[in-house]
Amino acid sequence: MKALTTLMGIIAPATAFAASGTGDESGIFVWIFLGFFAVIVVGQLIPAIMLVTGLVKGITAKKEAETEAK
Repeated sequence: MKALTTLMGIIAPATAFAASGTGDESGIFVWIFLGFFAVIVVGQLIPAIMLVTGLVKGITAKKEAETEAK
């Protein structure tokens, strides 16, 4: 068991140096994926904004109708 612990103690720090690099090698497919994701998010925001504005108009119109009826 002690040998296994020693072996893991030697191997674990060595794997930290395996990924050396700047990480700035994003290809065109990464940017296409992120752009597609942005289009989906914007496409979901437009109906949400329309729903909220309709909800606000509905709430305010109902209060105006009630005050006129009194």
